[in-house]
Amino acid sequence: MENQIKIKAFGMVAEKLGSQELTLSNPGNSESLTKQILEEFPGLRSVKFSLAVNKKLCSERAEIPVGAEVAILPPFSGG
Repeated sequence: MENQIKIKAFGMVAEKLGSQELTLSNPGNSESLTKQILEEFPGLRSVKFSLAVNKKLCSERAEIPVGAEVAILPPFSGG
């Protein structure tokens, strides 16, 4: 059970996953995690989403430390 990460999903991403929380093995970085999520949940391929690691948005490949809090965020609509 070590090296597992909890992932919280929001909005339409959570709807596509059918859950607001997932536990997956930690692939080590945000790029690999995105690939892993898309392989396990092909329905997300049609949704543009962002990853946040420890409340920081990942704009490029970011390391995911052990015990990190990861969020999958739907597209934001500006006001």
